Amino acid sequence: MVSAPTNEHYFLGIDGGGSKCKASIADASGRVLGSALAGPANPLHGVEQTLQSIESAARRALSDAGLPTETLGRLVAGAGLAGVNLPSLYRVISDWPHPFAALHLTTDLRIALLGAHQQDEGAVIVTGTGSCGYVRAAGVDHLLGGHGFPYGDQGSGAWMGLEAIKAVLLASDDLGPETQLIESVAELLQARGLAIVERMSGKPSSDYARLAPLVFDAAEAGDPVALDILRSGARYISAMARKLLAYQPPRLSLIGGMAERLETWLDRDVAEQLSRPLGPPEAGALLFARQQSALANTA
Repeated sequence: MVSAPTNEHYFLGIDGGGSKCKASIADASGRVLGSALAGPANPLHGVEQTLQSIESAARRALSDAGLPTETLGRLVAGAGLAGVNLPSLYRVISDWPHPFAALHLTTDLRIALLGAHQQDEGAVIVTGTGSCGYVRAAGVDHLLGGHGFPYGDQGSGAWMGLEAIKAVLLASDDLGPETQLIESVAELLQARGLAIVERMSGKPSSDYARLAPLVFDAAEAGDPVALDILRSGARYISAMARKLLAYQPPRLSLIGGMAERLETWLDRDVAEQLSRPLGPPEAGALLFARQQSALANTA
């Protein structure tokens, strides 16, 4: 294990979402030393779980970097979390007596933008467990969506999973069209009919998002029900992209676990204006930590 200089601070980047928490550690020069994953970190779905996931991911990243556990107290953390766009949750996380040298908190969208564009301005659409759009142009922020599952998040993995379950239940009652989703959902959940309701009742959005690949697979095989779900989600994301582009950001990127497969279903005029992300959200979290640390040191 590396012996860390006792007077040296390191930067910790945290990307917390509904399915997992990603952590990366970098030294003062910006060189990434280690990274790790932990459980869900969306405080909307559980504050205690979020705090546990952040600390667990940080400790695992330290281990991956070969740094001793006592280095935890010398980490300057930048954390971008889903859910903290809600002021009450932002306050709860901000008040956490964290184990780090400092914790700079922002939304998952802010770090996604910083990671994707390596600059303060641009636009991103996140299509992962949830969905949301964010643009920063001319120094002003604008947010689209971000209403959370099940109230919004159209085009997201969780939304696709819920729509698949609805379609399967209708078909099971002979009130909706037949679909290959009946068998694929039954195989994944090991349940049919009302047993699906029992299996999924009270489950977090990440459990619904597990069904999204089934929708893509069925749609790509020509299943009409899956095609309707996927096209509806893609129309929503395309409309969101046009709203963001109206602010004339320098770049727009589609990111998240659904991004690669969803991009081919977007309207062509939208797909042609997408820019490949320059880095992942956890890289944006590291950049945010460095920015906020510099501001704090000059204040």
